[in-house]
Amino acid sequence: MMLTGGALLALVARTALAQSAPPSQAQAAPKLEDRASGYCDFVRGVADAESALELAPELYASFGVVNAGESSGGGALGKPKPRLTAGLGYDFVGLYRGTTIRKRAEADCRRQRAVAMLEAAVHQGPALGEDAALEARARVLQESLPRAEELVTALRNDLREGRSTLEELNAVQVRLDNLRELATNTALARAQIAGRPQFAQGQRLESLLEEMRAADDEVESYSGGLRRAEAWELSLRGGYDEVFNVEQSVPLSGQILLTYNLGHLWQGSANARAREGRRQASLQEVTGVSQRISELMADLRARHRTEESRLREVSTLVADLEGQLREVEALQTREVRRFRDYLLLELTRLRAEQAYLRAHVDALTSLVGTGAP
Repeated sequence: MMLTGGALLALVARTALAQSAPPSQAQAAPKLEDRASGYCDFVRGVADAESALELAPELYASFGVVNAGESSGGGALGKPKPRLTAGLGYDFVGLYRGTTIRKRAEADCRRQRAVAMLEAAVHQGPALGEDAALEARARVLQESLPRAEELVTALRNDLREGRSTLEELNAVQVRLDNLRELATNTALARAQIAGRPQFAQGQRLESLLEEMRAADDEVESYSGGLRRAEAWELSLRGGYDEVFNVEQSVPLSGQILLTYNLGHLWQGSANARAREGRRQASLQEVTGVSQRISELMADLRARHRTEESRLREVSTLVADLEGQLREVEALQTREVRRFRDYLLLELTRLRAEQAYLRAHVDALTSLVGTGAP
């Protein structure tokens, strides 16, 4: 069976509309949470492994010889005697180090999640925020195309019965084909966007950028705290302590140990320089995420201003055509009916564009705020 050009285009448009729904979970691109979860599992696992050693007590045991007892010549050292010590020790500074290591891992995870979101935004580029607009356009076309096809079918029947001309049919057919092509292009654009990393709705690029920088600064702050904590040790040790061949009433021992490394006195300024240097490196990044996001935001703000203006124009046209349609619907002449058909098809196209622009402007407002730079 041979298909004419119009029938083939109609089939393609109907197929596109049927496939224009959002892709299933299996077909959709991986969620950003999934992309960052591997890294978060890594840093949390490393942090748990390191903090486990800091938070837990330690067992110790030693065996050797010490000078004990009374010496034969009346000296104080006595003869070497075997000595066995074993017990439990705990460094209370490890409590701080262990909890700080885990906090640093959480900050690193938050930074990576923000980076993943920003990278997805950069990957989508100017198409960012367009998925909701394409969905709105597809919804209007899906609701309106059957009615438009009915109009063309009725006009084709009128042509066979001599109640319309070929020029009238061709004029309406061209408008319908334009709507079908628009539906097909919309479906293709949605499929392309669905294959890219998805950017969460309601997120603002500037807030994500600030969150990334704040989390990065938090990572460095925790790292500096860990470096400072290395200068301190406050430990408690206690356990079994026996010197063989020496009389002991209670073979136990206990010890509190406090140590301080004088290098801590010079750490403060060095940590401050490191933190400020990291902050400046993040702000002045040339080829990384920060610069690309700044360029993307400038582009999206320009699009926001342009599409706001276009939305006002299209909304005015829609209101004008709707008014004309109300006026001609009450008339029953053949010429008026043909004009009404033209109006309906043109109104469908403008409503689809209006829905697209309104949803896109809302999405861009959510992403970058107002259109002002």
